[in-house]
Amino acid sequence: MVNYDLPWAIIRLIQRAGRVDRIGQSAEEILCYSFFTAEGVERIIRLRDRVRNRLRENQEVVGSDEAFFEDQSGEELVRDLFTERSGILDGDDDADVDLASQAYQIWKNAIDQDPNLRRRIEALPDLVYATRPHVVLPDRPEGVLVYMRTAEGNDALAYVDPNGKSITESQIEILRAAACEPGTPALPRRNTHHELVRAGVEHIVREEKRIGGQLGSPRGARFRAYERLKHFMQEWEGTLFESTFAELNKTLDEIYRYPLRPVAIDTLNRQLKAGINDQQLADLVLLLRAEGRLCIIHEDEEEDGEPRIICSMGLKRKEEA
Repeated sequence: MVNYDLPWAIIRLIQRAGRVDRIGQSAEEILCYSFFTAEGVERIIRLRDRVRNRLRENQEVVGSDEAFFEDQSGEELVRDLFTERSGILDGDDDADVDLASQAYQIWKNAIDQDPNLRRRIEALPDLVYATRPHVVLPDRPEGVLVYMRTAEGNDALAYVDPNGKSITESQIEILRAAACEPGTPALPRRNTHHELVRAGVEHIVREEKRIGGQLGSPRGARFRAYERLKHFMQEWEGTLFESTFAELNKTLDEIYRYPLRPVAIDTLNRQLKAGINDQQLADLVLLLRAEGRLCIIHEDEEEDGEPRIICSMGLKRKEEA
């Protein structure tokens, strides 16, 4: 992606990158270049000055996603903005993992490489399990990986060691720990495999209750947006403005029940990092919902009210086989 201009609204750069770096993109890396006006050209068209002025005016009038520039001045803030040194364009891989989107991309890559996998995997029953060779590392001990669907219909992963202790809460790290090649040999399961699966399920259930349902990590965009908007609505409860919250209440319900789309996670993380206020946050989630860019909703899936263990994988030293 090449930016020939310097848009004063940072969201324009984010949206451009999002149109390239999205699900289905097969490139290993996405390169973004922004041209910065040379000194001679700048003296003639004063592009940098105009960008600075627009940023400052926008912040003064409505409070903006450029508020993080308060401690910078002059040339530095504009250059850092468009070279991404400010950090506002940085993602937080562990802040809020959209497990459904991550898994979908892995699934799509796998069936593109071997179309026969679709038929074989979709025919597998629930509770299927396997054990594979594992290289032990300080943060990746032996143990069992568990994939389950909670009573609320949400996907969750757990990684427990041989003592049944949780190794990590990071869903993306657990997903990475499960990775293996198609030709990886299967090993006999350890005698305590099913007991460890039970420990993983109990851990998921405890964590779901502890963090307030299926909202994910308290540091994630989904959890933070939900909690802020819930508090925002409670502040206006019983006032004349309460009647205007019908759509926002429906939106909060969807955020609680369904995973966020990658574009929503990206947008919310950046805006929350930039200091968006509650009213602006409410307007943003309503806009994302209206455009169909907020949650991944599978209308055809029925929730049976009971948790389901989909599958599990044992991680075992090869020499133990």
